[in-house]
Amino acid sequence: MTQTTDLRGVVPERDVRNGPGRLTLGLLLLGQFMAILDVNIVNVALPTMRVDLHASGAALQLIVAGYTIAYAVLLITGARLGDIAGHRRMYLTGLAVFTVTSLACGLAPSTGPLIGFRFLQGIGAALMTPQVMSMIQRNFTGAARGRALGLYSAVIAGGVVVGQAAGGLLVSADLLGTGWRAVFLVNVPIGAALLATGPRLLPRDTGPRGGDLDIRGLLTLSPAVLLFVVPLILGHELGWPLWGWFSLAASAAFLAAFVVVERGAAARGGRPLISPRVLRAPRLLPACGAIMLAPGTWGSFLFTTTLHLQGDLRMSPLESGLAFVPSVTAFAVVGLNWQRLPARWHRRVIPVGFAIAAAGYLCIGPLAGGGVPYELLTAVIGFGLGVMSIIMTAGLEHVPAEDAADASGLLLSLMQISQVIGVATIGTLFLTAAESSGSTRHAEYGTGWALAAVALVGTVFTVLLARDRASAREA
Repeated sequence: MTQTTDLRGVVPERDVRNGPGRLTLGLLLLGQFMAILDVNIVNVALPTMRVDLHASGAALQLIVAGYTIAYAVLLITGARLGDIAGHRRMYLTGLAVFTVTSLACGLAPSTGPLIGFRFLQGIGAALMTPQVMSMIQRNFTGAARGRALGLYSAVIAGGVVVGQAAGGLLVSADLLGTGWRAVFLVNVPIGAALLATGPRLLPRDTGPRGGDLDIRGLLTLSPAVLLFVVPLILGHELGWPLWGWFSLAASAAFLAAFVVVERGAAARGGRPLISPRVLRAPRLLPACGAIMLAPGTWGSFLFTTTLHLQGDLRMSPLESGLAFVPSVTAFAVVGLNWQRLPARWHRRVIPVGFAIAAAGYLCIGPLAGGGVPYELLTAVIGFGLGVMSIIMTAGLEHVPAEDAADASGLLLSLMQISQVIGVATIGTLFLTAAESSGSTRHAEYGTGWALAAVALVGTVFTVLLARDRASAREA
């Protein structure tokens, strides 16, 4: 019989509150923060880019989407490369690529090079960020791992909001006449500092590693993700052209081929990109379902509400970004303190969090007139979604350390793709309603109902996750 533990687990091998653990975690999370920041920081700089670079609408879309596409497509591959070559090495390699291409983006003379450098920047992020969760899995245990994942969740949520606010602040400040270029150049000194300290602070890879990259899996999964993400990102702006629907159909075909290829690799005793053994880990699949929905609602809420705040409510980019700061604070309060609750409550509070978020989304429409501060609404939603760190802790609790790369790549890919899906679907609903009514306030009503419905569907997965089925299996 295998003894199970609650989510606080065992005595930590490396605690985040003292010694090298705190410095190590800080370095890892700062790299993760930069990668998430760059998904959103560019948005508020687009009007300035359009004027300075004489950029077309399609070029601006590719400047934003190029990073996201490369990032989403290569996350799972980046995780596996970390497992093969070493997570420390791949983190530093990805960080170096990200830092150099950030400098190149900031110095780009025209839209063509800028689009190319944004793709390369996304590749650097895809190599770097999967190693963060993998190294947390391998170097933190028990309560320390829970705290580390709580900080990790807060960094992901905070990077999205800070990106909005920091982008507006940097562009408005026009430091040394850099204008929009500052949103890229800000990464350079931070990346250089991390590269200088990383070799001393990051734990060396231990245990067996090596093997071959699943090329067949890569050649089927990458097109599947690419053909799925591109039409979702560009579809609304281009009027949902026919090629987009063909692309989505082709994505489904490649995904089916990927499943066949992976099953064949596992049957031959190989190492597929996504191991079936990982998918069989207790509670991982319900966690994947919840993670597919929670970031999707958050990303689309941020997108639509930012448009409303800068639309009918006439806020500046900086003001609209600051309106989301309370949500990150509330998110962090839950993520960093849930372990103080009795152990039997840990997984049970996850459905409660989704229900709170759903209630907050239902209030979007009635509060769209601005009578009640939006900061209060964002705080309620952030408080509900703060259970994300519990979801990740529960989902990863029974994943062996040797499978950490597979699990981290899978979860990160789902989080990134879910935000693309959320913005594409609910964002399209919002934009269509705003265009037909001429009012972003009117569009917020339908958006609120849609987000609440998705959050309620997510409670189904969270209820499954809350059930302690692992104990029954292991007993």
